[in-house]
Order: sequence, then structure tokens, then C-alpha cells
Amino acid sequence: MQKVAPFFLLFFLVTTTSNLYSQKKSVQAVKTSQPVVIDGKLDESIWQEALPASDFIMFEPDNGQREFNDRKTEVKILYNDNSIYIGAILYDNPNLINKEITQRDRFGVSDHFGIFINGFNDGQQDFRFFVSAAGVQMDCLATENNEDFSWDAIWDSKVQITEYGWVVEMEIPFAALRFSKEESQIWGLNILREIRRDRQKFTWSFIDRNIGNVINQAGVLTGIENIKPPTRLFFIPYTSGYVESSTTNTISTGKVGMDIKYGINDSFTLDAILVPDFGQAAFDNVVLNLGPFEQQFNENRPFFTEGTDLFSKGNLLYSRRIGGPPSSYPTMNEEEQVIEYPNTVNLLNAVKISGRTDDGLGIGFLNAITEKTTARVLNTQTNESRNVVVEPLSNYNILVFDQRFNKNSSVSFINTNVSRVGDFRDANVSAVIFDINTSGNKYNVSGDLKMSSIYDVENTNGFSSYFNVAKTFGKSRYGIATKYVSEQFDINDLGINFVTNYHNIYAYYNYRILNPTKKYNSFRVNTDYYVEIENTTGKLQEHWLKASINSTTLKNDYIGYNLLISPVQTFNFYESRVSGRVLAIPENVYANIFFSSNYNRKFALDIEPNIRIFKQENRINYNFFVSPRYRFNDRLTLIYSANYNRQNSDIGWVDFMNDDIILAERNRSTFTNSLTGKYAINDKMTLNLTSRHYFSFAENIKFHTLLEDGSFEENQNYTTDKDVNFNLWNFDLSYSWWFAPGSQITALYRNNAQDFTRDINKNYSSNVSNLFETNLNHVFSVSLRYFIDYNKAKNWIKKA
Repeated sequence: MQKVAPFFLLFFLVTTTSNLYSQKKSVQAVKTSQPVVIDGKLDESIWQEALPASDFIMFEPDNGQREFNDRKTEVKILYNDNSIYIGAILYDNPNLINKEITQRDRFGVSDHFGIFINGFNDGQQDFRFFVSAAGVQMDCLATENNEDFSWDAIWDSKVQITEYGWVVEMEIPFAALRFSKEESQIWGLNILREIRRDRQKFTWSFIDRNIGNVINQAGVLTGIENIKPPTRLFFIPYTSGYVESSTTNTISTGKVGMDIKYGINDSFTLDAILVPDFGQAAFDNVVLNLGPFEQQFNENRPFFTEGTDLFSKGNLLYSRRIGGPPSSYPTMNEEEQVIEYPNTVNLLNAVKISGRTDDGLGIGFLNAITEKTTARVLNTQTNESRNVVVEPLSNYNILVFDQRFNKNSSVSFINTNVSRVGDFRDANVSAVIFDINTSGNKYNVSGDLKMSSIYDVENTNGFSSYFNVAKTFGKSRYGIATKYVSEQFDINDLGINFVTNYHNIYAYYNYRILNPTKKYNSFRVNTDYYVEIENTTGKLQEHWLKASINSTTLKNDYIGYNLLISPVQTFNFYESRVSGRVLAIPENVYANIFFSSNYNRKFALDIEPNIRIFKQENRINYNFFVSPRYRFNDRLTLIYSANYNRQNSDIGWVDFMNDDIILAERNRSTFTNSLTGKYAINDKMTLNLTSRHYFSFAENIKFHTLLEDGSFEENQNYTTDKDVNFNLWNFDLSYSWWFAPGSQITALYRNNAQDFTRDINKNYSSNVSNLFETNLNHVFSVSLRYFIDYNKAKNWIKKA
């Protein structure tokens, strides 16, 4: 009987049915044959024929509270053969409406209106369109636990502030949506209104916060019939020019390329980039990395961030691998040294296809090719140099099948593959993952099985498995999960993974209020327990208990507390840089407090002190973060952030001496200062500032030899200078103008500098001066992107 129980539980969760929301709210769209001008006035006569969606209910903070009589919302919906039209009247005192102007896709201190459309009415994915009271657009693809605001659709909107509140008018072309081929459409629909001054959000279809699933609680839109989506073919040609100046030379370059988006059918879209240009992508926040693992960076290239929800399944894709550093280093003899080594590999082209069938099968395909790349090696005796291939012509591929069912569950298959020309390393990873919820969204079972294969000088195979059971509704929620990872499991050719060869158990319990109390708008208590054990030796890699509180006061100030206790000695299997050699980590306690004042105020403040105390003489880490921000008006905002981190008697690898592993006991200080700013000329045009200075030094006070049991003893024979003093500066000032739908001009001035030395300099101003005097590089660039809709271009040609 015990062998049957797990299968029975899974079967029960898949087949359990309930109908908590059988009476879904419904609104009907009205077809129009007369033109609708998007001007925020709603003065066409056809608007009078549509019945409004009304009677909004608060989502947060007071879940279930009906809308107030003086702040009612009425929304009407029209459609024609090409588009759906939204007309909303949001009643309010016009003098109290917040309307900060921001960049596109940025939610500032402003009231917002949003419409959520699910063309398949499957409870799985929304196309969400927002507009602020200042007229700024935001849009995203939303799944249950993710909103992808890198996705940008082409749609139109206009806002008017009136004597009775504000009015929103939208036109969303059918080409921006996905839906079935049925003659009579039934779409999932919800509508959101945010009243920013009170931090209140209302929805048309009530979202019960007792239930974990949000999308599945939408209402329905009816009345749309006999629509045929137009051909979805878009061209985005672009051109850019760069002038780069350093202390040694000045270089001018230019690029011309194109993005193509093509609707293969009603459900699937092809995206391709020809001659990629990512020169204006945001800079990386590089740090002084003294640890055993590479630093992980955010993806800032639009092609790899837009509409990538399918490709993120299973966490097997780290897209910075594509066009990242080379995968190998030159093999040399004693007389040779590397004199030129590329930081990145050029991306030649990339294509992705994604979409979902009427039956809920999502398919994603991404393929990218990078060029052959060489390093330069010099023979110091003969003074001859040679090129060595460090990355051959390479192909990166990911394929995803994601089957949704019961409007809240899915089973997925993912495969990633990296193929390199010649005798270089190849890799393949496959995974099956499942995420199953009861129809009432009260319980969840999820898990995965992943397998990796590496084809190199020595072939290896590995696997990873994960299983989780959780209660996902109500004030009290809890879950337990376990994971097993084999020693040879390796996804790092197209993914990123640092730790292998372990198994773990994770359990949590949390309690939350769903409606405000006399002191709090929101309040949540979390408790977590985690233990991680290395498979081969049975030693603990991690073991901690954590308690935290997250709360929002009635004045909408956020306060959070965390306490984490590691009560026993654990072992780090990677710091030594030698397989099988461990470094003992003593018992320790961590605590922090985080406060964030209400951003509605002109002046707001974020502040967080934290501390970690180790059961080791003099070893203590502490950190202090502070970030004041000031909103001068609805156009201009400045945010300053300062962070100071101190590690006393930190222990880490520094070198090898004969057969000994040398550890440094070091004091490390890190200062990070950043300033960001925004000046909005209007809702389509902004000036943006981002600057960051990072200064870190590590001063070695003692050296130790790592012993076999993970402890260490002082080594007085090692005397090599391994101190580090590192400075980094980045500055971006950009002008952005969305001069037409989907079309943008961007001018960017960028400068940066970097300085690395073994000489410790603790004088902050002196470090800044040295950085700017000798290392400053300048880049000025202008980029023009123009969006061409095939359907409109075809009409232009006919008229011509």
C-alpha cells in the first residue's frame, strides 16, 4: 500500500474538482463599424451602446472591500475587425490623483489602470496592458508567479484628467494578442485600478487572497465574434553609431541591422535578430570577486529578455553564456604567455519561436550562433606570436514543450544543447518538470528530473531531482521540499549552477493577515528550515533556521526583520579550489532590519543594517545600506544609494604553495555609491542618469595552511603580497524618445574606468582621483530603431 500512496496523491491532485468561482463576472464587447479616435474623450456615440464593467472590489490592502462611492470605476469595451477598444472612467478628486511621469514600463508614484486579457481563457497567461494617470504605458506577459515587462506590444492609449476624475482610452490591436480560432470568442478578463495615494488596488473580478492563484480568478469577456487576426509581420530596422575615446586612441564604428517578428500562425511568433547591436545595454554591476565561483550578471540585452517565460522553465538557461566569455584558455608551454584574450564572443545571429496551441501546449525554440574567436599568445624567447582558438563557431539551442491543463497546472519538457565545432566541449541537458494545483488552488505538488551529458576529453553524465508539496491558500501556508544533485550534474554550458553532489530538505511555514488591522495593512511571519548534505562524505554544507517578519504599516511604510541561525559547523567544498578538500565554516548568527518609507512622499528613505557573527575569534561581518530619494515634481526624481560592507578576519583561499592550500585571514571593506535620476520631458521622452562607484580592498593580516579536517593553522613561511585594492566607475547619461509606436531614438554618453592594484589605499578621495586621472574611457552613441507594420506598409505602397 505504501508504494501506491505517492501515485494516488498525484492522481488526487490532478483530478480533484471544485467550483469555487462558477459564477464568474461577465462583460460583453460591442462591435463598432465607426472609427474610434484614441483621444481620451470617449465622445463617439458607439460608447453609449456598451454596458459597463463596474462594481470593483479591493484586492489590497483590505481584500474584499467594495469600491467607494466617490471613486467608482466604469469600463466599456468595443471591437472591430482589427482591434479591441477600452474606455474607462475612473471617478476621483482630480486634485488628489498622483501622476508622476516615468519611463515606459516603470510604475512610479501615479494612479494606474490595467486590463488583463487571456485569449484562451485557460487561467495560465495574461497579456497585461497598463497606463498611468500621466499617460505612460506599461505592458507585460504574466504567468502566475511572473510578470515579464521586457515584452513590449504596439498599442495606443490616451489619458485625460477631468473635473470628475480621469479617463483612459486604449486601442489594442488583435496582432498584439493570442486567441483561439473559434468564431465566438470567450476571453479571460480582469481589470485593475490602483489609487496610489492610499496604496489601494481594486479589480473588477474579485481576487480572493486566500487563494494562491490569481489569473484563474478572472472574469470573462464575451461578444467578440468572427474576427480574423491580420498578418503579424513586423520589421524593426536599426542603425547606430559609436565614438569611443580612451587615453590611447579614438575609434568610430557604425552598425546597421534588423529585428524581425513574424506571426507563423495565430499562436506562434518568430523573432530574429540580424547583425545584433547591444552596445547600449545597461552596464554590469561588477564586484571584486574573491570567491570560487564566477559572478552572475543580469541579462540586459532585449532579445534575451523579451517574452522568455517559456525558456525560463526549469532554470536551465543563463542567456549570458551566449556571447559571453570564451569557454577555454590557451594551452601553452613555459616560454609562452597570453597577450590578448577576448572578454566576449561575438553573436552572429539568433532566432526564437514561441507560442501556445488552442489545447494549451506551449512550444519554445531558441537558437543562437556565435563566431570563432581567438586569443593571442607570445613566445617570450623568440618574440613570435600565434593565434589560438579559445571558442570555435558554436551553436546554442533550447527547446521547450509546456502542456497546461486544468487552468492552473502544467507538465514541461526542456532540452538545452551547446555544440562547438571541432574537438571542443559539447553539452546536452534535458529536464521534465511538473507543477500541479488542485482546482481550488489550495494545494500544490511540483518537482523535476534533470539529466546532463558533457562530451569532452572525458564524457560525464549527471542528474538532479526535486520534489515539493505545499499548502497554498489561507492565512497559514506551509510546504516541504527535497532535492538530490549528483556529482557530475553540469548545466553550465548554457545554464549556471555552482554546487553539486548534495541532497537537501527545506521546510517552511508562514502566517499572513489578509485584511488590515489597527496597526498594519499587511503583516506576515515566515519560518524556514534548511539542511544540505554532501553526498560522498555526509558532511553538512548548509544548516540553518530562519525567522522573518514583513509588514506594512497603515501609513504604508514597510518594515522587515530577519534572524538566521546556523547552529552547527558546516563545510565549504569549493573554497579550497581542490576537489575533496573542505574548509570548515563555524557556527554563526545573522540578523537584519529593513525599513522603506512610503514612496508616495516626496522624500523617502530605504535603510538596512545587518550583521553576521561567527564563532571564531574576531570574525564578524556587518553591512549598512541607505538610499534616500527625492521626487522634486512629477518629472524629476533623484535616488542616491550608499552601501558599506565590512568583513573582519574573513577566511578565504589565496594561493598554493607546493602541496599546501594557502588561506588568507583578511579584513575587507567595500564602499558602493550610486546615483540614478530621471527627468521626463513628457510621457514619450526622458533623460536618464545612472552612475556607480565601487571601491573594495582586502588586506591580508595572516596566512594559514588548510588542514585535512577543514581547520587551518598559521603559516609564517608564506609572504607573497596578495592584498587587493579595486576601483570601478560607470556613468550613463541617456536621452530616449519614443517618437512613434515601437520606434525609438536613444542617445547615450557613457564613461567608465577600472583600477586594480596590490597596494592598499584606504583614502576614498585618493582612490577616486587615481581612477579618473589614468583610466577614464568615453563612449558616445546614437541609435535609431523604427517599427514597420507589414499591414500598414502594404497600404502605404498601395496608396503610393
